[in-house]
Amino acid sequence: MDPVFSALSLYKKRKFEECVTTCTELLDKNPFDQAVWVLKMRALTEQLYVDDLEAEEEGIAEAFMDNETIAESARPGTSLKNPGTSQGGSTQGYRPWTQTGRPVSGVVRPGTQTARPGTMEQALRTPRTSKTARPSTSQSARTIRLGTASMLSEPGGPFIQLSRINLGNYASKPALAKPLFLYILYHENSIRHALQLAVLATQACEFKDWWWKVQLGKCYFALGLMREAEQQFRSALRQHQCIETFLRLGRVYIRLDQPLSALDVCRTGLEYFPKETTLLTEIARIFEGLNNMTMSVKYYREIVTEDSTNVEAIACIGMHHFYTDQPEMALRFYRRLLQMGLYNAELFNNLGLCCFYAQQYDMTLSCFQHALSLAKDDDVADIWYNIGLIAIGVGDTRLAGQCLRLAISADSTHAPAYNNLGVLELRRGRVNEASAFFQAAASLAPYLFEPYFNHSSLSHKMGDLQASYIVIQKALEAYPNHVPSQELLRALEKHFTFI
Repeated sequence: MDPVFSALSLYKKRKFEECVTTCTELLDKNPFDQAVWVLKMRALTEQLYVDDLEAEEEGIAEAFMDNETIAESARPGTSLKNPGTSQGGSTQGYRPWTQTGRPVSGVVRPGTQTARPGTMEQALRTPRTSKTARPSTSQSARTIRLGTASMLSEPGGPFIQLSRINLGNYASKPALAKPLFLYILYHENSIRHALQLAVLATQACEFKDWWWKVQLGKCYFALGLMREAEQQFRSALRQHQCIETFLRLGRVYIRLDQPLSALDVCRTGLEYFPKETTLLTEIARIFEGLNNMTMSVKYYREIVTEDSTNVEAIACIGMHHFYTDQPEMALRFYRRLLQMGLYNAELFNNLGLCCFYAQQYDMTLSCFQHALSLAKDDDVADIWYNIGLIAIGVGDTRLAGQCLRLAISADSTHAPAYNNLGVLELRRGRVNEASAFFQAAASLAPYLFEPYFNHSSLSHKMGDLQASYIVIQKALEAYPNHVPSQELLRALEKHFTFI
């Protein structure tokens, strides 16, 4: 069999390592064989290729060192950083928040692990462990791993010396320039060289190739040049309408904290690609980020109509039903995920909670037992915390205290566990211990309102009105529509009103 045909067959079978080995042997015999050179580049690229559209994260540096800010205080419903309360007439209550300061979503997605705190001081004081958001920039851990892997893939050194290659010679040859660009971007992870090649290739094709404009936009986006990326994506869309381009342009507006513009882009994309699930998913995510759950669930239902196996849509609809006091409906959606083959700790944890609130007590403990047996280090604390909630619900406060302490032992930064331990200590009449737990929960999670409210109520009962007044204002900052906090604030204001 011809060696070149054999290498191409290995590439089509996704046996990339064997393909690279075969191509290396061929290049040793003839270093000027461009077909083999391109095939080896493609194989090396496929080994480390990642879907960067679903792997974007915004670190603290991008969030706070942003010079694209238009207004300090955006109108309600127009900003992802301060979405406010539920919009669109939804009856949904207050949804819990994750450790990184974001509302709980149906699935773990890019951005849900990224913190959106209110101030730089708060961001720097947020505990940074392996379970929290990255402390620096988005170009950190994954980038370092990719660079290391690219060096290890070539024992004799890198396949292409980027510092010596003349990019101008390849820019006018599309058959060589496009594989070389992908190799530089994904394998070598050199955005600077990739951008240089894209600029030269765009000039060589006289700005008529939309593909190069999209790649230019990707490079600008990775470098944080959002306005330049916006120009390239819009120019590409004028020449050719592509789903990826619509999604990337929408991500640019999301990074600029302009969700309404992102929605307009996605809706324009739906005019060219009706019922496209990726565009519908992006719209549903944006509405969920704006806390407009009515519209978000509407689009998730459209996704399920088009694709009945979409895990994200099913999970988000199930979570919506759970937090709107419909555990029976949520149980149906989570059972659907179980029938589809999902078998993880998070799913059994949600099934256990739905069974408990749907009064199917015989299944509750078995679901949590499966969850504990499948749990990883990141999930153990949440599962013990939920078991503690079940114990509180059945009135076993001793078991609840043990479960909450197990949650803290698994994750010392689990703020809701501290808060509930404070409530249990308060029931036992241990005021000082309860106050300490509330303060610990508030310091670990400034975005939660429960510790502030409980601490303020405790201070009010103890007669410390000044401390109660200060703390209740922080609770209302975290959740402005919390009625008990508003009533407590009005009661405190009467004490400070002078006639």
